[in-house]
Amino acid sequence: MTPEVLFVCVHNAGRSQMAAALLAHHARGAVDVRSAGSAPADSINPAVREAMAEIGLDLSREIPKKLTTDAVEAADVVITMGCGDACPVFPGKRYLDWQLEDPAGKSVEDVRPIRDEIDRRVRELLAEL
Repeated sequence: MTPEVLFVCVHNAGRSQMAAALLAHHARGAVDVRSAGSAPADSINPAVREAMAEIGLDLSREIPKKLTTDAVEAADVVITMGCGDACPVFPGKRYLDWQLEDPAGKSVEDVRPIRDEIDRRVRELLAEL
């Protein structure tokens, strides 16, 4: 069975989108990946989009999605990034909370280290799955 990972942040416009794109890229279909936000923004953060494009990942077609109970129920691993309280908790799931700087309002130069830290954590997670 393919493991499913759900990344959650407040706006689903930065950290969770980067994490989902990076895990999907590295897993190459071995993991089902979703992302969502407790209060989704209207669009992806432009600096996040640019930082991801620099490493060959295109977020231009992605849109922030609302966190649903169904998405949490379907996931094997739920990773929150600054919105832990908004995420419903179900028994039998693995929950991780990644403390990461919020890329909102930051320049692409300031987003790169956040992207790289997410990439490092995603690779570790993939190795565990």
